Amino acid sequence: MRPLSPVEAAVIVAVGGSVLAVTLPEFVRNLHASRLVEPMDGLKWIAGRASALAAGRPTESAYPPTVELTPAKVPRGERVVDPPGTWDQPTWRALAFEQSVAHGFSFAFESHNGPDAAAFRASAHGDLDGDGIVSTFEVSGQSLKGQAPVVFALEMHREVE
Repeated sequence: MRPLSPVEAAVIVAVGGSVLAVTLPEFVRNLHASRLVEPMDGLKWIAGRASALAAGRPTESAYPPTVELTPAKVPRGERVVDPPGTWDQPTWRALAFEQSVAHGFSFAFESHNGPDAAAFRASAHGDLDGDGIVSTFEVSGQSLKGQAPVVFALEMHREVE
């Protein structure tokens, strides 16, 4: 086998660089997208379950009570497995929500129930790269007296932090 000429080596480097320039951004986008599945699926589940509960209740008790961030400390740049009992709070049980596998986000649920209207806001917080900057995803909904519950669009803050 003969050694590569400088022109042949330059062509190989140029083609390799071009392929890398095209595929690397797509790879990074896909990596970020895969990290976003957890909060989006989790909030979709919570919103769906909260709406189902509210549909069968008066507005004074439409949504389960507020529950603080669970786990209380947002994972920083790693996926964590929670100790047993982390998701045993009554609100999480009512929403049938828990993280039983390694995860990178903490979740919270806030509700306000009243005689004519009830509302909720569910959020997911994660520090995907461990730099102390938190990505936040939120979904909210409401139940007005005599009307079906409504869920609003998902909001994202620093989704790719």
